[in-house]
Formats: sequence, structure tokens, C-alpha cells
Amino acid sequence: MHRVVITGLGAVTPLGHDIDSTWTNLISGVSGIGKITSFDPSFTKVSVAAEVKDFDPVDYIDEKTAMHTDRFAQFAIVAASEALDDSGLDASEYDDISVILGCGMGGLSTMLEQTQELFDTDRMSAFSVPMMINDSAASAVSIYYGLKGPNFAVTSACSSSNDAIGISYELIRSGSSDVILTGGADAVVNELGIAAFDASRALSHGTDKTASSPFDSKRDGFVIGEGSVILILEELDHAVARGAKIYAEILSYGATSDAYHVTKLTENAEGLQKAIRKALDRAGLKCSDIDYINAHGTSTKLNDINETKAYKEVFGESIKDIPVSSTKSMTGHMIGASGAMEAAVCIKTIVTGMIPPTINLTSPDPECDLDYVPNMARRKDVRIALSSSMGFGGHNSVLLIGRYDG
Repeated sequence: MHRVVITGLGAVTPLGHDIDSTWTNLISGVSGIGKITSFDPSFTKVSVAAEVKDFDPVDYIDEKTAMHTDRFAQFAIVAASEALDDSGLDASEYDDISVILGCGMGGLSTMLEQTQELFDTDRMSAFSVPMMINDSAASAVSIYYGLKGPNFAVTSACSSSNDAIGISYELIRSGSSDVILTGGADAVVNELGIAAFDASRALSHGTDKTASSPFDSKRDGFVIGEGSVILILEELDHAVARGAKIYAEILSYGATSDAYHVTKLTENAEGLQKAIRKALDRAGLKCSDIDYINAHGTSTKLNDINETKAYKEVFGESIKDIPVSSTKSMTGHMIGASGAMEAAVCIKTIVTGMIPPTINLTSPDPECDLDYVPNMARRKDVRIALSSSMGFGGHNSVLLIGRYDG
């Protein structure tokens, strides 16, 4: 089996339009959450979100492409540009690069706009379908950069981009591909997205940046975020042969289904436990080998408690020595992009030796009693990090990411 490494990173997030500004703000404990500005949310009790700020697509891509792509696909095109540049791949190699992107919701902005257009005029744009469908970000990136390997979308709700990275890892590991552009994108901060998630009773009704407060006793739901994070995954020998910079290595991937309920977790998040054990077993690792966990950590009552119980069940006494943080406290929940965001956090943590904090953690829930790195970043030598994602529908996916030492 082939080894799989990460050679490029790119991001458009609520904390910045590139990976460096996003990371700097994460380590500084800066929140990307604020009052919703893209529409008037007064029809609902939700007033805050983690928006990508000051983003004009024509600052990065041509006007025609911007006109014919939904906001989430625009994010993906821009983040992909940074990741490709960062990887140092030559454009002549693009013919063989695959594109596999996670997306939870697709072109909701287009869906909302074109539905209104239909009601007003009895007509819709000819571009409605290609802008709405979940694979439009993957296809837009493929077309824009001439990446002619297989391209498709992975949809597993909030696990989508973790699963996209995991599937990409498996394809390279098996020898089916040498280079895959992967990650995820979503943009659901609009009237439709906010109203739908609020109807499911998942969103916080907090009124400021403290609304996302994972593991805190005052938490009342998650905060919607948006953006795209892209990783370049590469077969190790291919990367070494071209002298690529290597950030880290994907060590393993585990995924399961709860087969239980469309929105509720099983008690103690048993599906997540199984996914973690599967990932550890496949990598030949012990619980004590894990140095950091980036939690799913949504800031919802049941998720945070059951996720905490899952880590205790799997890691036993070892969990006392493993820092766990939720960067959703700063980015909000980026839905289909969240897994990729958190994988990138694990990569940067390994490279820099800095663990980002869980901010807004001032009165911990007694049932959430792990080391959540409260409010301030922490320096630690991290060799192996674990990233967990869960999603509506009972999805559980886990990535293990390790230091590359040559």
C-alpha cells in the first residue's frame, strides 16, 4: 500500500481568505462569528453567523465564472488556487489530478434566488441546476484549473469533507491516483439555510460571538459558518520525486453509520467510538499514541456530552493526557467544509506545535470534563492528531494525521 502525504493547503474561511490568516486568527483565539450582514435575519430568532467577510469573487476569478457559480463553489475555486500554488505542482501535471470535494448542502443561495425568480416571473436561469447541485464546486474547480482526473462530490452532511479526504486517501493508498485535490465547501448563511437549521432546533439564539461555546454549560446550539478548505493529497514517492514540501501524512481513516436516527446521536456516540477504533486499528496505533484531538464539538447540548463520553470510552485513562479542542468556537460550523477545516487545523498543529483553543469556555458543563484547551492556545509537540466529524443521518468519520519525518 502507498503512503499519502499533504503537500498543499488553501482556505477561504470566516477568519480569512487564505490559510495563513485563518491559522493566525485561530491561534490568537479570534472569533469569526458576528451579526449576520448578508441579509436581514429579523424573521427568525437567529441573529449571528460565521460569515466569510468582504469576499468579492471577481477579486479572484473572472466575472463570467463568478456569474455562473454559486457562492460555495466560488469559495472552492479560490481555496483551490492557493492549495495548488502552495503544492508547487506544475500546470503540466494537472491532466492527472483528481478532484473530490465534500459538500453538505450545495447551492442554497442559487436555490433561494431562482425559486423567488420562478414565483415572480415563471422562469428560471438555464444555469440553475449546475449552480445548485452538490458537485458544482468539484466540477467548477476541475474546469477552472483543467484538472482532468475523476471529479465528484461526497455528501454525508457535516462529515462530508472528512469523508472526501478519507476516500481520497484510500484511492491514493490503493494506487488508483497519485494526486487528489480534496477538502470541502459550503455556503448556507442565507435565509433558507438559517431558517431550515433553526427549524430543526439546532442553532444557537445567542446574540454575539460567544454564541458558539462548545462544552460550556451555557451552550444552546451551533452557529452556522461558511467557506472552503482545500488539501492537496499526494502519493509519497510522487511528492518526493518532484521535491515537494510535505506538511504531514494521512495515517488512517475510519467511518461508520449509527443506523439509528436522522438527527440524534446514539448514547455515548457509539458510532464515533467504532470509527475511532477502526482508524486506530488500521494504523496500528495505540490510544496513548494520540497527542491531540480536534473534536466535532458543535456546541449543542447532546453532541458535546456524548462526544465526551465517546472519547472516555475509547481512550480510557489516556484521555486525561490528550488535549481536545473545538475550533468551531471560532469558525462556526462550516457544514460540508468543517471536516476539511479541522483536518487543516490538525496539520498546522503538527507543523507548528501550537494547539488552537476552545474559546468561550468559561463555565464548563460538568458532564464535559476533558482538557478542552480553554480560551488560550497551547504549545505542545504533536506527532499524531485525530479529527472527528459527525453528521445528520448517523455519519461518523475519523482521520488520523501524523508528522512526516522522511
